[in-house]
Amino acid sequence: MNFLTALVTFENLHEVRRLCHWGPVIALTVIAVCSSMAILDSIIWYWPLDTTGGSFNFIMLINWSVLILYNYFNAMFVGPGYIPLGWKPEKEQDTKYLQFCRMCQGYKAPRSHHCRKCNRCVMKMDHHCPWINNCCGHQNHAYFTSFLLLAPLGCSHAAFIFIMTMYTQLYERISFGWSTVKIDMSAVRRFQPIMPFSVPAFAATLFALGLALGTTIAVGMLFFIQMKVILRNKTSIEAWIEEKAKDRIQYYQTGEEFIFPYDLGRRWENFKQVFTWSGSPEGDGIQWPIHAKCHQHTLTIEQLKQKADKRVRSQIQYRVVEDYNGACCPLSKGLNTFFRTPCTEEPRIGLHKGETILATRGTKWWMYGDKVLDDEQTKAGVRLRGWFPRRCVEKCHYDTAATSAMTSETSSEEKKVK
Repeated sequence: MNFLTALVTFENLHEVRRLCHWGPVIALTVIAVCSSMAILDSIIWYWPLDTTGGSFNFIMLINWSVLILYNYFNAMFVGPGYIPLGWKPEKEQDTKYLQFCRMCQGYKAPRSHHCRKCNRCVMKMDHHCPWINNCCGHQNHAYFTSFLLLAPLGCSHAAFIFIMTMYTQLYERISFGWSTVKIDMSAVRRFQPIMPFSVPAFAATLFALGLALGTTIAVGMLFFIQMKVILRNKTSIEAWIEEKAKDRIQYYQTGEEFIFPYDLGRRWENFKQVFTWSGSPEGDGIQWPIHAKCHQHTLTIEQLKQKADKRVRSQIQYRVVEDYNGACCPLSKGLNTFFRTPCTEEPRIGLHKGETILATRGTKWWMYGDKVLDDEQTKAGVRLRGWFPRRCVEKCHYDTAATSAMTSETSSEEKKVK
């Protein structure tokens, strides 16, 4: 197994720490509760050694548990694949089409993005998943999606066992209006093991049923979302970049035609880029098969254009007027700020009076942005960004010269990209 190989390798032993996070703890607890209760209830309802159906039911239940855990741990420990630190393209002239990552001190390869949680540039990054405490990307995308498929299937089977166990143990008949439905359970009652179905057992089964149904719905929806982007050979981030590209073209009326470069035109071909018989995805995570009308840097050039546009349209300068210590739920900043803190793992940043913040987004009570640092910190690659209470800052009034300078700088950068 790939994840076992990763664990026994000395330099990868630190990956075991990924289990010490609320996401894997909750996910593995749900798997353990549903699996153990389904095994116990299947023994009560359909004794596996008495009939062929009981044996098949029990084997399938064990099979779901093994496959779910296999793909879950592979998604966690195999990881998404990372761009080497200090990476740069073979051709020096290609650097003008790529973004430079100050944290990794290297260029971002096509389709890669820097993850603040993993603190590395991730190959073909889709998103950082808290349930596996790792990124979903190039190398583990197939394992992650397989887990999203198998978990609802296994939970559906477990839910059926829970329902049938409660029926056979608590009711002889189920009434629906004017008709009465009688389920013949003689085949599964030839042998009744000595395992009483007490009130605690009923409560545990009912609780496990709720977990199984909730997991089936929630994880099943995530599976369909993932398959939607996989069949177009995209990631969730790239789907968002494509939407922003259309908005940018429409806003400026440039007349451009943006073609997503990695959609190979046929769903089966796109599917094979992620799922292979060997278990390893196609490609090395840096070079990719592309559309005939595009080239390797079509998407990265669009990202540079959007980044330049963001400087003009999004970033607004704010001055700090009230200190903030970086607490997640600061009660001293008001009840609305306390109760409406952003439900995200993104960091908070401490503020001191007189500092300057470039805000990029926000809610009614919170804002997100970058702290303006001095030249030494900027050259060293230091970047401080995160959430802070809106009441701690006030909007700065731009002078005309500064605004014009920023606009001309953005225009020259766009011309360079083109």
